[in-house]
Amino acid sequence: MPGPTAPKPAERVSMGKRQPFEINGVSIAPGSRATVRLELPHQSAMTPMTMPVQIIHGTRDGPVMFVSAAIHGDEINGVEIIRQLVKARRFRGLKGTLITVPTVNVYGFINHSRYLPDGRDLNRSFPGSPRGSLASRLAYRFCSEILSRCTHGIDLHTGGGHRTNHPHIRANLDDPEIEAMAQAFGTPVIINANLKDGSLRQVATERGVRMLLYEAGSALRFNRLAVRAGVRGILKVMRHLRMLHKIKSSENDFSPLEARSSSWLRADVGGIFRSSVPLGQRVKKGQVLGEMSDLVGEYKSEIRATFDGIVIGRTQLPVVNEGDALFHIARFSDPTEVEAAVEAFHEEHLEGLNKGDLEPQPL
Repeated sequence: MPGPTAPKPAERVSMGKRQPFEINGVSIAPGSRATVRLELPHQSAMTPMTMPVQIIHGTRDGPVMFVSAAIHGDEINGVEIIRQLVKARRFRGLKGTLITVPTVNVYGFINHSRYLPDGRDLNRSFPGSPRGSLASRLAYRFCSEILSRCTHGIDLHTGGGHRTNHPHIRANLDDPEIEAMAQAFGTPVIINANLKDGSLRQVATERGVRMLLYEAGSALRFNRLAVRAGVRGILKVMRHLRMLHKIKSSENDFSPLEARSSSWLRADVGGIFRSSVPLGQRVKKGQVLGEMSDLVGEYKSEIRATFDGIVIGRTQLPVVNEGDALFHIARFSDPTEVEAAVEAFHEEHLEGLNKGDLEPQPL
């Protein structure tokens, strides 16, 4: 498949009357929206594949922001977040342009798989190449058609490998503008995460695109808390960037706190694992977080926290091997402040929902 043509530089900033947004041969007039389908490499049976993209083009100049989901094909929470986002009746006065891509890794999405058919991780394949592997070609298509047109972005993820995450933001907090975006999104925990080679966030940073990564929920499941917080967080970022009018209710009832670091607590022995702490709970060094036992119950060992922090991720598998990751704990200088922020976050987003909505389930 021939590579896409390079985007016009004028698409980022226009002078005077705003120009239509041009993508994939489609022209979107100011004040309108359109769905386009970017052609992707065919599968082995010559089955045509496309990546759906919806563009909402404002009448006035402003940032061009993408929101993407399912870079890992089984991380579907973001698909529902984007569906609800584009239905919001709040874009009449939009400044700039919103580009949403609900399923970047269409191949993995169809197959309920994190990876592509070639076994590669798309989020280690950016910026890609028009003549590389399937993953590389898909990454190149996204960078050429989407990333190159944008000034800002939010990428939506969930826990992978049978893990679930409490809503949190990962970002480069050394950039003051990105830090302000992360604070505006409004998760109780923000992690200053290192860039990983081949990731979309690394390429975005190299190209000057300010980007957040939102983590919440688990693979192949919707989570109502994660979805509601994701939709509201994106709208808050858009208000922060002045793409939308600010409203009083967009203010957070708490101050998100930045983690100094985070690490996974792993199993010292294999067996049957039983967790005793939920996501978002504050834990103290030495606190019992769960227990391990063998298949016939002849031995039992306790899993204890090795430092103070907040549980932001944990495994959902009761059957674990020695060395498997059990709990992801974020470190803070004052965990009590984060505990209060987590409680305020739940109060803000769980109104009308049940406590069970913290757990993975069909939406």
